[in-house]
Amino acid sequence: MASSPARFGLIGSGWRSQFFLRLAQQAPAHFQVTGLLTRDAQRSAEVEGQWKIPAVGSVDELLDGNPEFVIPCVPWSAMAETTIRLVEAGAVVLVETPPAPDLDGLRALWAAIGSTGRVQVAEQYSRMPAHAARLSLLRDRVIGQVTSAQVSSTHLYHAVSLIRAFLDVGCEPVTVSAHSFTAPLANPLNPSGWTGSAEPEQLSTVLAILDFGSARSAVYDFTENQWWNPLRARRVVIRGSAGEIVDDRVVRLLDAYTPVESPLIRRRAGIDLNLEGVHLQHISFDGRVVWRNDFIGARFSEDDLAVAELLRGMVAWCRGEGPAPYPLAEACQDHLVSLAIDESARTGRPVTTEREPWAE
Repeated sequence: MASSPARFGLIGSGWRSQFFLRLAQQAPAHFQVTGLLTRDAQRSAEVEGQWKIPAVGSVDELLDGNPEFVIPCVPWSAMAETTIRLVEAGAVVLVETPPAPDLDGLRALWAAIGSTGRVQVAEQYSRMPAHAARLSLLRDRVIGQVTSAQVSSTHLYHAVSLIRAFLDVGCEPVTVSAHSFTAPLANPLNPSGWTGSAEPEQLSTVLAILDFGSARSAVYDFTENQWWNPLRARRVVIRGSAGEIVDDRVVRLLDAYTPVESPLIRRRAGIDLNLEGVHLQHISFDGRVVWRNDFIGARFSEDDLAVAELLRGMVAWCRGEGPAPYPLAEACQDHLVSLAIDESARTGRPVTTEREPWAE
C-alpha cells in the first residue's frame, strides 16, 4: 500500500470522470485529485462546489498542481490528441479505453508516444474481484494448461482484455469469425435507470470465435446493454488441460480417478447481524484467500474496487515501486482485436489481425 495518497489530475467533468472523483471522495487516505480541467465556467463552479477540488482552465494549470499522473476523460475522438499533448507537456498519463477510436488512430498514437513509456491505460476488468480470483487460480495452474475461454460479460476491448489475460496471450495475430443476430428482449434498465417498460426491443447479439493458435481459442458473446440488463447474466468459462472454471465453480482432476469440485466463496460484511460495514471482504478457494479487499470501509462496488486497484498499481509504478499496471501496447492490442470482431460481424467474413508495431 502506498505510503501517501495517489495524486492525480483529471480532464473532463462528465460521467467517466465522476468515477475517479467518487473514489477519491470515499477513500481520501488512498487517492487525492489535485485538479480538474474544464473550460466551462458553470461546470467549474459545480465541480468546486460538489467535489471540493480546484477546477482549472488549461493543461499548464493542471500540471501546476503536481499530479503524479493525469487521467483524460474525454470523447474517443479527442483521446489520442489529448494524450499526445499531455505527454509532450511532460505528464504521465492514465488514458481511458480505448486509447484511439480506430486502427489508424492506434498506429498514429503509438508512433507518436509509444516509445516514451509514459502512458498506461485504465483497463480495470482483470482486476475485478471475481476475475482477479480466477486469474490467481490460473497462475497456480489449478486447471492445468489453459486452452480456451468463453466470456459473456462486457463488450469488445474489455472482453478481449479478459480473454487475453485468461489465455495469457501476447500480441500475436488472431483470426476472428463473428456473426451478429437480432432478437426481441425486454430492456428495463439502462445507465439512466429503470425505463418503466417491459416491452421487448430488437437487440443485437454478437458471437465470435477467436483463434489465437497454439491450442488457444475463445468465444466472445455480448448482447446490447448486457452490462445493465438484469435479464442477461454474465458468464465466464475457462477450460484447461486438467479442469475448468465455470463462473464461481472449479472442477479439476486430483488424480487419475478423482475429479473434484470447489467453489469460489465470497465473504461479505453487512449481512444479517454482521455490523462490520457493507463491503466484500475477500474471496476464498479451498480454505485460502485468493483475493482480498484492501479498501475496507470505502463501500466500493466491485467495479470501483477494480478501478481503485488499478489506481494503486498506477501510483506504485509512478513511484518505481511496482510493475506497469496496463501498458499502452496491451490496450492497443485489445482494441485491434475488438475492431476485428466488429469487422467480421459486419462483413460475415473471418478477419486475421496483423502483427502491429506495438507488438515489438
